[in-house]
Amino acid sequence: MTSPNRLLQSAPRRAAQALAAVGAAALLLTGCGSDSDSGSDKTKSEAASGGETRTIKDATGTAVKVPAHPKRVVTLTQEDLDAVLALGVKPVGITNGQGLNKPPAYLEDKVKGINVVGNLLQPVMDKVLAAKPDLILAGDMQDENVLKQLREITPATLVTMAPTDDWKLSFRGVANAVNSLDKANKVIADYEAKAKKAGEELGENKGAEVSIVRWNPDGPSWMEKKQFASGVALDMGLKRPKTQDKDGNAHTPALSLEKISEIDGDWLFLSTLTSDGEKALKDVQEKPAYKDLNAVKKNHAVTVNGSVWSTRGGPLASDAVIDDITKALKK
Repeated sequence: MTSPNRLLQSAPRRAAQALAAVGAAALLLTGCGSDSDSGSDKTKSEAASGGETRTIKDATGTAVKVPAHPKRVVTLTQEDLDAVLALGVKPVGITNGQGLNKPPAYLEDKVKGINVVGNLLQPVMDKVLAAKPDLILAGDMQDENVLKQLREITPATLVTMAPTDDWKLSFRGVANAVNSLDKANKVIADYEAKAKKAGEELGENKGAEVSIVRWNPDGPSWMEKKQFASGVALDMGLKRPKTQDKDGNAHTPALSLEKISEIDGDWLFLSTLTSDGEKALKDVQEKPAYKDLNAVKKNHAVTVNGSVWSTRGGPLASDAVIDDITKALKK
C-alpha cells in the first residue's frame, strides 16, 4: 500500500535514490526495437496485439516486451491516466485519483464509461484481469508481490516512474510504451509555448513570487522547485519565495504556526488532499498567524485542487495549473 504522500517524497529518501532513479528513468526512453518470436515464446500481450512486439526498458531498467500497438491499456496511477489521455489513448481500466474514491475531477469528462479497477496503486486483480489488458502502466509501483500478480495477467507491465522523475520524463516514457514518442514531443512543445505565453500575459504579476503549499492535518508543507506545480510556475516565468528556492521534487515536513512565515509570498496557492487536511486549513485560516501573512492581507491566497497541484502531474494537469494561475494573477 502506498500513502497519499507517495508523489512528494521526503528529502532523505530522495537523496538516497536519486542517482539510481535518474539513470533508470532515462532507460525508459531507450531499448526500442522489434522482435519476431514465434510458437511457445509468444506472450499473452503478443497474442492480443497480433504478435508484433517491441522491447523497451521501464523506469527500473527492466527490459519489457510490449505490444507494438497496444489496444487494451490499464493505468494504475492518475499520472499514467493523464499521459495516455493526452496521447489520445483511451484505456480500458483505470484507478481512482490520489486521495479520492473516484477518478480525479479534472479528467472526469474524459473517463466516462471506463471501468475502475481499484484505488491508486491498489488494483483489484479480478477487475484488472476482466479488463483483458495487453499493457499495464503501473506508475511507481514498488510492491513486488503486486507486480508479480500483474505480470501474470500480462508480462507487458511497466513501472513508469522513478522517484526523481519529472512529469515530462515520465510522460515520454509512457509515450514510448504506447509507441507515440513523436506525439509526446509535440504535446510538450505545445505546453511549453502555452506556459510561456500565459506568463507573459500576467501584467503587473508577471514574474511574481508564488508560494505553493499543501496543507496537511498537522500543518503546511511547501513544495520544492522541481515539484510538479512549481515547475509549471517556473515555466511561466514566475519565481518562488527565497525560503522556497530549493532544488528537489519533495515537500518540507509539516510546519508549525511559529514557522508559518515560510509559506508567504506575493501569491499563495493552497491545496489539500484529505478531508482532515481541508479541516486543518479551515481552522488555521481563523488564526492571527495566518491572517498576518502578506499574501493573505492582499487577498492573494488561492485554494486549488490538491489532486492536480500535489501530484507528479502530466500534460492535462499542467494545463489545469496554468489555467488556475492565470485566473488568479491575470488582471
